[in-house]
Amino acid sequence: MAMPKEMMDAFLAEPNLARMATASKRTNQPHVVPLWYLWDGEYVWVSGFRSSRKFRELLENPRVSIVVDTEGTPKRGMRAVIFEGRADVITEPRELVIEKSFQIYVRYLGEEGARQPTPQSWINDPENLVVRLKPTKIYSWFEEK
Repeated sequence: MAMPKEMMDAFLAEPNLARMATASKRTNQPHVVPLWYLWDGEYVWVSGFRSSRKFRELLENPRVSIVVDTEGTPKRGMRAVIFEGRADVITEPRELVIEKSFQIYVRYLGEEGARQPTPQSWINDPENLVVRLKPTKIYSWFEEK
């Protein structure tokens, strides 16, 4: 059953792991990676380094799918949201890249954790970029328990 918008937004506000699928334009080989994300109600944001395979592929082929799901349990049931669309790879302005990257790290590490030297070195690295996906399709479902 599809999730109502309020339920979907509440689910996506939890710090669950997402998986992002990209594909090489040359080989069409899918590539799926786990990552942290931020959903702001309109866009999915992810952060990472330009040299990583996922972002190299997005630069040549902006079509992407992102899934956020939970393992179904007898107490909770399964929940999932799939986003599809064309991603925008953002490198400038640096202030936006740093701001969105920091927000993603805060979701998973808390404010104090995101201010530690290691995440700060990644967030402020010139190779760091953010991807913004305004989904053209959203699929969601949940299993009632």
